[in-house]
Amino acid sequence: MKQKTHKSMKKRVKVTGTGKYMRRRSHRSHYKLAKSSGTWKRLKRDVETSSGDSKKIRKLLG
Repeated sequence: MKQKTHKSMKKRVKVTGTGKYMRRRSHRSHYKLAKSSGTWKRLKRDVETSSGDSKKIRKLLG
């Protein structure tokens, strides 16, 4: 039987051309004014997942 794609993981992670998995940072949803502009700028950027998480993601995406 074929493995199905984990749909919520598909929505949260983007795969780059080289095969890396990019995710959004946490702490972005509210309290924006409490954060400094430098912190907010850093939180805006996507970040590569860790190697352990990448293995799990690869399994979930099939």
